[in-house]
Amino acid sequence: MDIEHSRAQIIATVGPASGNIDTLKKMIEHQADLFRINFSHGDYDTLAEYISLIKKAAADSEKRIPIIQDLSGPREKTETGHKLDEEAVSIITEKDKRDLYFGLDHDVDYIALSFVEKYQDIIELRGLMEQFGKSKPIIAKIERKEALEKLDGIIEAADAIMVARGDLGENMPMEQLPFIQAMIIKRCKEAKKPVIVATQMMLSMTNSPTPTRAEVTDVANAIIQGADAVMLSEESAIGKYPIETVEMMEKIVLEAERNMAPHLPNTLK
Repeated sequence: MDIEHSRAQIIATVGPASGNIDTLKKMIEHQADLFRINFSHGDYDTLAEYISLIKKAAADSEKRIPIIQDLSGPREKTETGHKLDEEAVSIITEKDKRDLYFGLDHDVDYIALSFVEKYQDIIELRGLMEQFGKSKPIIAKIERKEALEKLDGIIEAADAIMVARGDLGENMPMEQLPFIQAMIIKRCKEAKKPVIVATQMMLSMTNSPTPTRAEVTDVANAIIQGADAVMLSEESAIGKYPIETVEMMEKIVLEAERNMAPHLPNTLK
């Protein structure tokens, strides 16, 4: 019997909680479509193992499961997490360059660029990949006010856009975030570019087997607004219930799609 699969895609971040073959295969079984690896954490041995395990799980499941390499960008650690290094000359750091070479050498499928400010940042990353003799689609992460002011150029230059609500929420008034999200999605749809909504979508499931009602509504609203993918971060990377979180997110996405006008999202695959 064919299992109904949402048209919008689910991206799950791989980390200590999910970086094993059994969990990865079960997440794929519950409709994880892509896996993200956050290069802000982990050494190269661990990251290489994640990539190898994802490829094995995909092969065993007989599915194509793209891997997103998420570059750190110029971030500084703070007591509560991290923030943008305002004195950075470029958003592509020396660490990012080393990480990029590593990711390309291990044949990742997408490169996510953090703290994008302008379309030239995308051009710079493409140039670096050309130096390595490679070319991969670029996901521009919208995390700062400057990016919103130059959004159309960024959308045109990138292959996909991520509404990265964590840092965006730190750099903009919190009450504006829902409307910024809706605006970015609308502009991406007009440009026919895939758009991902990310950060804290099912955050309570890091420690709980069920989401809050607000989280269910948040995920559904992202799909109703036109998001082509929704992303899990801590929930699947370090949470207690990575499989259950993917399963619940798929249920919400499917229900949202059943209750909205038919649309065909721009696939990331």
